[in-house]
Amino acid sequence: MKAIWQGNVIANSDETILIEGSHYFPPESIDKKYLKKSKLRSLCYWKGMASYYHAEKDEAVEKNAAWYYPKATWISRKITGKDFSNYVAFWRGVKVGE
Repeated sequence: MKAIWQGNVIANSDETILIEGSHYFPPESIDKKYLKKSKLRSLCYWKGMASYYHAEKDEAVEKNAAWYYPKATWISRKITGKDFSNYVAFWRGVKVGE
């Protein structure tokens, strides 16, 4: 799977984890030169507290285009069968596909 924004590959991995229709990319597969931490946070009752990244390149910015769970809950690990802490998922203008 690849995550592409503005013609740039932000993430590339054969080992994503599919959760609720979103592919979560392993941290080592992310090209963080395109990501800047956001102050946004949200809470999922079974996955935990999510943090976000803006996608940025030159003058282009896609606010809160990616999210991750710094510490996925034990419930989510039991449901998915994996610890996906710090795995990154994308939306808002970032195309994810093969």
